[in-house]
Amino acid sequence: MSKLKQLEELREEIEQCVKCGACRAHCPVFGAEKHEGRVARGKVALAHSLLDGKIDLEEKVLEDMSQCLLCGSCCAQCPNKVPTEEIVAAARRRIAEQRGLSNFGKGVAAILGRPKLMNTLAKTGGALSSLLFKKLPDNSGLRLRFPAPYIERDRTLPPIAAKPFREQHPEIIPGKEGAPTVAFFTGCGINYMYPAIGDVFLRALQFLGVTVIIPQDQACCGLPAVSAGAAETVEQLAQQNLRALTRHPVDYVVTACASCNAGIGKIYADMGGDFKDLAAKTKDIFVFLVEQGFADKLAALPKAKKRTRVTYHDPCHLRTRGITKEPRLILKALPQVDFVEMAGAGTCCGLGGTYSVYHYDTSKRIGAKKAANVAASGAELVATDCPGCIMQLQDSLNHAGLSQRAVHLLELVSEALPELDESTGQK
Repeated sequence: MSKLKQLEELREEIEQCVKCGACRAHCPVFGAEKHEGRVARGKVALAHSLLDGKIDLEEKVLEDMSQCLLCGSCCAQCPNKVPTEEIVAAARRRIAEQRGLSNFGKGVAAILGRPKLMNTLAKTGGALSSLLFKKLPDNSGLRLRFPAPYIERDRTLPPIAAKPFREQHPEIIPGKEGAPTVAFFTGCGINYMYPAIGDVFLRALQFLGVTVIIPQDQACCGLPAVSAGAAETVEQLAQQNLRALTRHPVDYVVTACASCNAGIGKIYADMGGDFKDLAAKTKDIFVFLVEQGFADKLAALPKAKKRTRVTYHDPCHLRTRGITKEPRLILKALPQVDFVEMAGAGTCCGLGGTYSVYHYDTSKRIGAKKAANVAASGAELVATDCPGCIMQLQDSLNHAGLSQRAVHLLELVSEALPELDESTGQK
């Protein structure tokens, strides 16, 4: 029996929607397209009709159900807290069961469900990066030189690492006696495209004396498969990660990716049993660092004479889980940073996993608003806590012709670590 909720199990939540329309003001897709089928109450009404057998899975229904970022912005503002993202995800699973996965969904399921194949493809892509990509002006990123399936020609993408992060490090990195032991869930973004972020993660935890375990047999968290409606793949990946992350006794599972944090902390938790226990141990890196007193150590450093103006973008998968304070505490404590809050910091950047593949034009329009907010803040950098958001933000900034760069907050932490080492005498 499926551990993921079926549409029937969400009937009570579906019937909580009173069609008040409060969601209209907060849905990024509706804001870009102004179409009722794109907004939460429209999708909930479709799901209700599907349950009652009043409509079939016609193309119009499929299109409307695909037009959701699963960002949770509607639920956060809904007076009845109707979990539209859960309802849409369940509806997509129903569609996949009855109509089969889309061609792209089949590709997602086939690759994510076979980690060894994914690893091979990533290594091949890394080796061919110089042929497949070309530099953009001002070192703003890399852009596809030749069209690839489902990827638009003008999309900015990071290079694929020549060697995945997990292959660059031993599985166990010992720390100090008495310090916590954590499992690092790297996620796909850090493992294959941003290994330098993983390196900083390790340096920060080693500074605190933490023992870090990097399970080599971990897989994708499954969020792309959730978005695609590939239920079997989600559950397969969850089982593999449960085995990998519990093979060694650990105090916490720590993530440096908002989507991975939500995958384990929310999707797995809803599956119950051992998955719920695993979710309870899962922490975002900045929550963990603040709890370990890292922000206080940073704040004790003298402010640098030359500082960089930085703003912060809240990834949806952290914002909807209430993780907004801790990244800002770290940012404000960094000696080389002047933090400035931007307008709409908590609005979705427009990525939405597979959404930006299916609906790139709408994704770009949503991203353009975020880029404008970054520019208006006067910041030189926009920091965030999600590799996927970094890709989308940089793509949006590049399309807008702006000079600002998107970075992971850990990259800024990296700049302060030498000063911390010097101030404490640690090496």
